[in-house]
Amino acid sequence: MLNFTPLVKPLFESRIRKSLRFIDYGDVVQREQLYSLIGKASFTEIGQRYKFIDSLTYDQFRERVPLHSYEDLRPAIMRMVAGEKNVLWRGVTTRFAQSSGTSGGKSKYIPITDESLQQCHYQGGFDVVAHYLNLNPDSRIFAGKSFILGGSFANELKLKPGVKVGDLSANLIENISPLANLVRVPSKQIALMEDWEKKLPALVESSMDEDITNISGVPSWFLTVLEEVLKRKGASCIHEVWPHLEVFFHGGISFEPYRDQYARLCDTSRMHYLETYNASEGFFAVQTSWENNAMMLLLDVGVFYEFIPIEDIDSDNPRTLPLWEVEKGKTYALVITANNGLWRYKIGDTVRIEQTAPVKIKIAGRTQHFINAFGEELMVHNADEAMKRTCRETGASVKDYTAAPVYAAEGKHGHHQWLVEFSTPPSDLQQFATRLDFHLKELNSDYEAKRYKDLFLDAPQITVARNGVFELWLGSTGKLGGQRKVPRLSNDRAIISQILEINNN
Repeated sequence: MLNFTPLVKPLFESRIRKSLRFIDYGDVVQREQLYSLIGKASFTEIGQRYKFIDSLTYDQFRERVPLHSYEDLRPAIMRMVAGEKNVLWRGVTTRFAQSSGTSGGKSKYIPITDESLQQCHYQGGFDVVAHYLNLNPDSRIFAGKSFILGGSFANELKLKPGVKVGDLSANLIENISPLANLVRVPSKQIALMEDWEKKLPALVESSMDEDITNISGVPSWFLTVLEEVLKRKGASCIHEVWPHLEVFFHGGISFEPYRDQYARLCDTSRMHYLETYNASEGFFAVQTSWENNAMMLLLDVGVFYEFIPIEDIDSDNPRTLPLWEVEKGKTYALVITANNGLWRYKIGDTVRIEQTAPVKIKIAGRTQHFINAFGEELMVHNADEAMKRTCRETGASVKDYTAAPVYAAEGKHGHHQWLVEFSTPPSDLQQFATRLDFHLKELNSDYEAKRYKDLFLDAPQITVARNGVFELWLGSTGKLGGQRKVPRLSNDRAIISQILEINNN
């Protein structure tokens, strides 16, 4: 295949130049986004309710519009699904991203408007390639094909004709430019298959003889695909199959627990990894440096960002800060107002500010995916990093895991139970638990304080999960697919109890 990289590179270079505004004029860019969003929605139902006018300032906007959870917006969104127009955004919305369920146990349906599809999701994908080319000037990424791993559409709702509900990736793949399809695998037919038992071999068959230069997807799912490709081709290194593979654009979950496993499957001298923050609600950030995996917030993609200080998350009236007031080193819950009709929406993610000019973040975890049953305030990024260090020391590799508290009983202190599915189990499970405990204390001072001499919290317990149990659980919840993931930490035992029941049967 011809190398088209030099021909298209100037298009991406222009985007890099435009993003330089984020350094000195991030506040200006963000205010422009807010005013544009308010203007476009002024005649919608929500715009009329909160009196959106062109002269509305940020402080007035913050005072008029309350913070919203998904449950707050669910009735309006379901009216949009039913075909009503001008509810949360102008016009009729026909595409919705099905996301993981809320505390009510139902799926979430995130609107994908024409504006959010083009100006946010696709623009974010363009930005990822732009920043990768900026970091790797010698790239030949357009000399071969992209392997994009995605999910499928759902059939759990009775929908009006023309309305589609499914994984974000399914919506993106179905609406992608025909030109992009010429340099992408697999075909739409395979990419959108719902049955993963049939889809996995089809993915392998359609990709193993192509000249793949880049892959995109969730690390846990792509690892399974790569292992199947290697098995089918009788190879030990993926570069024996795809010699020109140069980059993995990944997101959805932390890459750290999987980094060593990918290193064993790849020629590390040829491989790059670039992290992205592409959620159902929008494409928010991309890694822009090899030095660390902090991601730069995309400020001009139809999204206005606000931040709730971590200490205010549970407050009835939390403080909210605009981008120009955040502080480096602090953790915040992310709030978005976007061109998909989500107004002051608490997305459920916490982010740590790594830099302020331009603003760069790392995902710290979920506002509901943490363990604080004993005052330990254990966050997902602590767990992922501790797991990575422990695996590196013990020679183990982990396919999936989840953890939850076990509460005090009969004179015993509480502890954390970790249900772990190993790709390569450790030779000494107790040593693995001891080293995991050590690194958790090393990374989190609150956890360390609660573990001091076992006074408040006993050592963690590792329960080995049988092979495939997490996939079985995802399948039982209707969430099996390329965009679905296992919650790493839970502050109660609801999820781990469900998985343990499957594990023990």
